[in-house]
Amino acid sequence: MAEVRVLSAPDVERELVRLRELDLNFDPTDLARLRRDPSWHVDHYRKELPAEPAGAPVDGGSWSVARHLSVEYEFVDPRLVHAYFDPHEAFERRTMLLNIRFWGLRIYSGVRVGGIDEGTRTEGGRNARVSAWNYRTLAGHFERGQIDYEVWKWLDTGEVEFRIDAVSQAARGSHPLVDVGFRIFGRGRQRKFARNACERMARLTREALDRAGGGVLAARPSSAPPSGPIAIRPTVP
Repeated sequence: MAEVRVLSAPDVERELVRLRELDLNFDPTDLARLRRDPSWHVDHYRKELPAEPAGAPVDGGSWSVARHLSVEYEFVDPRLVHAYFDPHEAFERRTMLLNIRFWGLRIYSGVRVGGIDEGTRTEGGRNARVSAWNYRTLAGHFERGQIDYEVWKWLDTGEVEFRIDAVSQAARGSHPLVDVGFRIFGRGRQRKFARNACERMARLTREALDRAGGGVLAARPSSAPPSGPIAIRPTVP
């Protein structure tokens, strides 16, 4: 069950231990069918990011900066959500406790990373370098489904974009107050989350490149040593 609080916070370390024992609240192998099921919502968002020269991603350029922001979960609006996780846990199976702000409440629910994929994809006859990952909802979450976060660079033109793709449905039995509120206002909150995330990704990418002065930022290591037992994202205002 989702945990609802007003001012206090849960014991995050203990809650993450509990969440790791939970199963998903849907079957991800059934996603192809769920995308065609009218009782499920399917959303697609795209946001243009600063371009870079055609060809492979530039070290420290727009694609690598956005990739870092994506896997670090820095692109989400901190007014809407924060994530807690163990930085020592492997990213590709990481469990995260989300603190979701809604109706003046803090709703705590769990998700689990379903994998990361990096490589070249072909779409519309064009090749792109793609960094993609997703997370999936755990038992007790007020939603069911998966959100994919992807950073694309088109190799022929150098265009870079951020994508969010979501397949979701309201869950039942998470919390009476949350269930009612989400069924009434949930779609609006989902759209706000995704749109704000896209705008924030574009802003943070531009700001990082501007700080570099020449449109290229020295790439930060993707596996910086963890500091402390619990990490909180986003860290950037």
